Amino acid sequence: MLAVTGTILLALGAFWLSFTTLRDLAVLSGIPEGQAWMWPLIVDGVILEATISVVALRESARTARRFAWLLLGAGAGVSVAANITHAVVAADTRVPALIAALVASVPPLVLLAMTHLTVELTRNTSPTIRESAPPLSVAEETTTVATSTHPHRPEQHPIPEPPETTAVARPVMTCGGSRQRGEARVRAVALDAEGVSKRQIAAQLGVHPTTVGRWVNTPDRQQDGDPHD
Repeated sequence: MLAVTGTILLALGAFWLSFTTLRDLAVLSGIPEGQAWMWPLIVDGVILEATISVVALRESARTARRFAWLLLGAGAGVSVAANITHAVVAADTRVPALIAALVASVPPLVLLAMTHLTVELTRNTSPTIRESAPPLSVAEETTTVATSTHPHRPEQHPIPEPPETTAVARPVMTCGGSRQRGEARVRAVALDAEGVSKRQIAAQLGVHPTTVGRWVNTPDRQQDGDPHD
């Protein structure tokens, strides 16, 4: 902000010096004093407007930028030439004309430079206004932190447990009478005598292999509560 203020003050001082010089030159050229102030305003005003346009049209079409630069160069050239002319015409004879011309050319050049610098500073130091967001609740803050910490974490689904396999109970021969058990025992003994394994006998009769073993080893005794045939 201090730099912008300084450039504005320098531009105003240069504008005032150039303004008074060009107004006197307008009066010397025959323009009435009541209208002479318009002449410096037109010349230096073109410099101000052209400088602002050059900065504003920086990203525009080339034709627009070219015209702004052309206008700026023409305005600055006319202002410098007019100030030098006034210095040569109205300067004290004790001051060389070259020195008077150099002194007179400073205000319009400073006006041009300070105007351009002011526009640049204004564009580059403009504050950025950010809208303040409403405060988040504790739950929202927790959710925001979790989301920012794991932004792409896939959603976890519980792995379904395999269904429990129910053991199929081996069919147990539940004979109502001792006669059927006796027939099964006799059949087991006969198969064992033929060389059939106890496991195969148990599979055929639908009983446990240990039961077959008891039947074969003690065929004439009561097993597992079965009456002796």
